[in-house]
Amino acid sequence: MVIALAQLMVVLDATIVNIALPSAQRELGISDADRQWVITAYTLAFGGLLLLGGRIADLVGRKTTFMVGLVGFAVASGLGGAAGGPGLLFGARALQGAFGAVLAPSALSLLTTTFRDGKERGKAFGIYGAIAGGGAAIGLIVGGVLTEYLDWRWCLYVNVPIAALAFLGATVFLHDRPERGGARLDVLGAVLGCGGLVAIVYGCSEARPRGWDDALVLGLLCGGVALLAAFAGWQTRARHPLLPLHIVRDRNRGGAFLTMALATLALFGMFLFLTYYFQIVLGYSPVKAGLAFLPMTLAIVTGATQISARLLHHLPPRLLMVPGALLASGGLYLLTFLTARSAYAPRVLPAELLVGLGMGLIFMPVTATATAGVAPRDAGVTSATLNTAQQVGGSIGTALLNTLATSTGAAYLADRLTAAARAGRLSPAVRDALVKEGVVHGFTVAIGVSAAIMLLAACVAGLLITARAPRHGPAPDRSAAPAPDTAR
Repeated sequence: MVIALAQLMVVLDATIVNIALPSAQRELGISDADRQWVITAYTLAFGGLLLLGGRIADLVGRKTTFMVGLVGFAVASGLGGAAGGPGLLFGARALQGAFGAVLAPSALSLLTTTFRDGKERGKAFGIYGAIAGGGAAIGLIVGGVLTEYLDWRWCLYVNVPIAALAFLGATVFLHDRPERGGARLDVLGAVLGCGGLVAIVYGCSEARPRGWDDALVLGLLCGGVALLAAFAGWQTRARHPLLPLHIVRDRNRGGAFLTMALATLALFGMFLFLTYYFQIVLGYSPVKAGLAFLPMTLAIVTGATQISARLLHHLPPRLLMVPGALLASGGLYLLTFLTARSAYAPRVLPAELLVGLGMGLIFMPVTATATAGVAPRDAGVTSATLNTAQQVGGSIGTALLNTLATSTGAAYLADRLTAAARAGRLSPAVRDALVKEGVVHGFTVAIGVSAAIMLLAACVAGLLITARAPRHGPAPDRSAAPAPDTAR
């Protein structure tokens, strides 16, 4: 429960401020050009520093970094909530992301090393998978309630009591044995790896307002890829690599990382589109828009804790991941039939339930497969790599699909406005209706691409992940040797 609280706080903070952003923008006088930094500052620091945070957890101790991360995250949240201007809010969000990059991998590595018995491990990963898949939706729900009934600042203040409760629980219940083994921090690897991730995440965030053909965006993406290539080359020669390459060369683990990246790429774009659809097209209030995600959240929890957690030790992981990805793809496909006049219950609700159930079937076995058989000394960086796959996948998906939705929606709207003007029917009411139709058209095109990406995730899971059902009893401790390279 302690680990779950901390992980929920980190995951929901990526979306909890989305609904509160208009209120914060008005109160603090944030310009339209700068408002993205409330989101970007967090994602940059979080996504860019995850690998470093994971390795620090391995070297210093998972419990220690977990507790430091909780304190730092709470302090940063309090600063953001008390911000009197844009600069302090942006800085606090970046600080949140930095401490989140320490907290998230230490939480998952503690989960990996604490729960060794097969049955208890399945329950623990079921809860973690539910949080990983549903945390973003929970953030939208909580953000809507806090913004409408309290104040946007409580979207940040709420982290303080959560962190305090998790800190007290960690003091009493969590135990850890540091696995230093004489290793040192790979400084050059940290600079190359974190620099590459920051450049890619920043490039994706700038692609939304600037476009993918912008010189800055292309420079950031190309520079990020070059830095990651240099990072990979250095890891083969470093005495104490930041990311030992045997972790990602393992066929099952690499397949789990890629499946996670593709699934979140498709999922995070859908969260963005439905948020706008509920509020702009259907006219929902922040609370109603947040609560509209509740069925999906419940479906994710059900899929992860009641289905995946019960079946994982009887079925190979891919027999959960592939059907899950197919269900999620089917739910996304249903959303491509939305119109500006669609009702929630007959059109949106069935799609949410399918997507939620599918994601619950994906996230739990992906997490268990990615962390299975990892030496305790590498648990932190392995957890960080999984979190990085999720974060980078979400950043790329949000930027790529948002650009696609915007461009196709604008083209659709221009054609319809021209046709209406030629026919002499371009009244203000017709214009407003066409604007909504253009927005929805862009959303449905982008969600159709999301459905195809989810099908690709099903193919990756089915072809790359060949692990058998985990055995009952304590998980083997492979700390004496690196994880085997099963890709050969």
